[in-house]
Amino acid sequence: MSTQPSPGPRVSGWTEAARLLARWLSGRPRIDDLMQEVRPGLLPVERARCQHLVFGVVRHAGRLEAALDALIAHPPRFPTRAVLLLAGYELIESLGPSAEPGHAAKIVHHAVERAKSIASPAEVGLVNAVVRRLAERLAGEAEPPRFAPAADLARYYSHPDWLVRRWLAAFGAEDTRALLEWNQRPGLVRVRWRGPGDAPAWLLPTPWPGFFEVPQGRWPDLAPFLENRAVYPQDPGTRIAVGLLKPVAGEPVLDLCAAPGGKTLLIADSAGAAGAGVVAFDLPGPSLQRLRENLSASGVKAGVAEGDLWRDPARTLREGGFPETYPAVLIDVPCSNTGVMRHRIDVKWRLQEADFDRHVRQQLALLSGAARLVSPGGRLVYSTCSIDPGENSGVVKTFLARAGCPFTLEASETALPWACGHDGAAAFLLRRS
Repeated sequence: MSTQPSPGPRVSGWTEAARLLARWLSGRPRIDDLMQEVRPGLLPVERARCQHLVFGVVRHAGRLEAALDALIAHPPRFPTRAVLLLAGYELIESLGPSAEPGHAAKIVHHAVERAKSIASPAEVGLVNAVVRRLAERLAGEAEPPRFAPAADLARYYSHPDWLVRRWLAAFGAEDTRALLEWNQRPGLVRVRWRGPGDAPAWLLPTPWPGFFEVPQGRWPDLAPFLENRAVYPQDPGTRIAVGLLKPVAGEPVLDLCAAPGGKTLLIADSAGAAGAGVVAFDLPGPSLQRLRENLSASGVKAGVAEGDLWRDPARTLREGGFPETYPAVLIDVPCSNTGVMRHRIDVKWRLQEADFDRHVRQQLALLSGAARLVSPGGRLVYSTCSIDPGENSGVVKTFLARAGCPFTLEASETALPWACGHDGAAAFLLRRS
């Protein structure tokens, strides 16, 4: 009589988060790539817990690292430091008027018990001593005063000091504080309903028609709608550029820098006719392959052109059997992502101050390339997911000021996330004479 081998102990979301954070500390990989390393077999609830903890630590890394550096003379090994960061984030979560009495002590005990399977006995003792002191330190921290200097805001809200100074200069003290607070809150999961029929009642409506919020714990219920492409995960901020473009059924539309295809789908759905006449253009690579898959699975008939906007895009389009110029062109350029930091939580740690000048030069070149593909009398929408004025109005003003520029600015819209309630974005509608 044969016996089935007993399954090994299940990995908890907390332990998996500690492993991934040790990897992040050692090399700072992109969070999206890091989360692809979650070990298979993790129960859905534990997988969700793992992501919540990893995202929370990365979001609050500046404040946590500063607190730990004040308590530890010599940084421990990455696995041990990951345990300390996880405990620190749980302590931050536990703060506030609704905190349970004794909850901090439970966090200390839990961290010590978990450390026993990760660290040496000496390191377990370190975790015990440090987390107790960390609990006192975090509990005693007060929010910076209203007009606190950039360094204090940066440390408490876990953002680079230079970035906070840049925002203070651009937005002022109150709006900068609101932006920092916005970035530190977990992002909501929102989707766009594509039909058919009405959205299920459990999807929560938003102020933006067609966009819904997915309640916590309902992701499994959403799975069949994702599979048949009745919904598409998309933030309402993406609607701004397409709304300015106002695509018309049957009209040729060119979507530049299109991968992975969210705006292409929105253009096709807005124009109807399953996107006939829409052409998506981008560099070859995995993102463009995702775009092809998204369009195919969604029943959208948009064409796909694979090429470089800086290397004779008209020829690429012609050789692909597409028109060389269009009455409607949208270009959503690569940018700093400063409008979407609530969702792209590690952007603030990767972004460098010099990146802004580099982005502006690239954006101006891309906009100039896109302009050559617009038919006389046609319209061009330039858009970003940045809230930085230099990447938005600054690029457009420089473009329009060039000698002989045949375009005029007809309309623009900028969404600041703390004010509008969704991701930040900017779009500018330009008309060719």
